[in-house]
Amino acid sequence: MNSTEAFKQINACVIMPTYNNSKTLERVLTGILNEVAGERIIVVNDGSTDATVSILEKYQHSIEILHNEKNQGKGFSLRKGFKRAIELGFDNAITIDSDGQHFPTDLPKLLKIAEENPTCVVMGSRNLEQEGVPQKSSFGNKFSNFWFLVETGIKLPDTQTGYRLYPLKPLKKMRLFTSKFELEIEVIVRLAWKNIKFIPVPINVLYDPTERVSHFRPGRDFFRISVLNTILVTLAFLYYFPKKFLSIATLKKIKAEALKSDESNAKKATSIAFGIFMGIFPIWGFQLLVGIPLAYFFRLNKVLFIAAANISIPPMIPFILYLSLVFGQLFLTGEVNHTALLKTDFTTIKMNMVQYTTGAIILSVTAFLCTWIISFVLFSLFRKKQRI
Repeated sequence: MNSTEAFKQINACVIMPTYNNSKTLERVLTGILNEVAGERIIVVNDGSTDATVSILEKYQHSIEILHNEKNQGKGFSLRKGFKRAIELGFDNAITIDSDGQHFPTDLPKLLKIAEENPTCVVMGSRNLEQEGVPQKSSFGNKFSNFWFLVETGIKLPDTQTGYRLYPLKPLKKMRLFTSKFELEIEVIVRLAWKNIKFIPVPINVLYDPTERVSHFRPGRDFFRISVLNTILVTLAFLYYFPKKFLSIATLKKIKAEALKSDESNAKKATSIAFGIFMGIFPIWGFQLLVGIPLAYFFRLNKVLFIAAANISIPPMIPFILYLSLVFGQLFLTGEVNHTALLKTDFTTIKMNMVQYTTGAIILSVTAFLCTWIISFVLFSLFRKKQRI
């Protein structure tokens, strides 16, 4: 099956935002037209001030061209392209950059994956270790990959790639808020929260300093991306992870892991107790980053560990903090002074931090021991195959 037939098979189009990339624009457009018919190509000119408009005039009768009166940002142009693709009745859209770094000849790779995995997001994965790749691109991608993992629990090799295939159905009801480079992060995080599957596929990449023009502004755009990640992390821990943890499918999976007969009662009890321990231990934001490698090292049940570690979901945090302070006061002073806990002067806050840290460590160890004993007893009573 050739590319044109593959585009028809999954009813896909190509969306290409462009801003002052006249050096590479015509070459990229010609390459795309070699792979797909012009009526399936949407170009969004983001207020270019170079020769972009005159270049696009050559294609005005063969492709769909949208213009922004002034430069609005890549995210704004992508949103405009998505909207138009949906209006034209397409089911999928492939985004590609106009700066020449992407190869249109890689389009069949994305199409093949989409044919075999309908409704998934296909992410073109660049080799950022190859010669000629700017150091800031490699660092920025690692930074983005880390926060995407924190926000979704999904590990991807390249979350900053602009070469992607999106299913448009979930985007129809999604109101996207960002308008610059950060939109490409917002959209994949929110699609992940809708349980859309992600599949990376290796692609070629070219960074030619003589013709490539990057419009990424390290200071301003990095700040916008950082603000977005702060918001997404907060929403993930307040909404996404609690919702995912409490889903029926997750609870069934936890039950199945608990009843499986391939592990001893002691190991299952240890997996749960260690999850509770890490969920309470005072390294907020790093419990899973530290706990998961340790769970692998000690060959614990990862599902039971992660399920138990979710004791630190937002609704439980106030109780954990309060109990930690109580344990800390009891250990350090021998009594609990509730009035002191409510004071906000610097000395009291400093003292409370010492009490909290001490109490959280004691509480996590106590919870580990109690959870292990209770879990072991329950497994011994209710599992069909009791193993020690």
